[in-house]
Amino acid sequence: MTPFEQVAGTFWDTAVSYGVLAPLTPGAVITAERQLGVKLPGALVQLLQIQNGGAVADAWSECSSEPNFYAEDCVPFDHLFGIGPATDTGATTLLDTPYLVQEWDLPPGVVLLSGQGHYWVALDYRTCGTEGEPTVTWIDNEMDHELHLASNFRTFVENLMPATHLR
Repeated sequence: MTPFEQVAGTFWDTAVSYGVLAPLTPGAVITAERQLGVKLPGALVQLLQIQNGGAVADAWSECSSEPNFYAEDCVPFDHLFGIGPATDTGATTLLDTPYLVQEWDLPPGVVLLSGQGHYWVALDYRTCGTEGEPTVTWIDNEMDHELHLASNFRTFVENLMPATHLR
């Protein structure tokens, strides 16, 4: 496990601009929380204050897990959605969660952090409620399978590891 502050300092792949939104403002966080109907984790907001969405550096782009359709020991986390309206490029943002939950028939009570339609990494508010500390869950739509990844977002980030299956 790597301390959150150490991961945060090298979390983003700054060579990739796709998915990077305008710098995060306190007002945008408040608006996002109202629109999503949840309190976002402080550690998530901290990362998005450094860079508001985009590609995750290879050093942190997988999370260990139990065996699943993707791999025997991990799930991908190669990007993190930012907070804000979609850009001209059509990048997905956290604010797209309500639409994507409906479109992909995902469980209510989640906020999508990353994903591509068939699988997602999400903040899971189903147990803690809208004001609580959400767990982080892998949702595999294709295989109708969910995996608990971490008890909270900070722990999830601390458990990230270098990509071995991506790119």
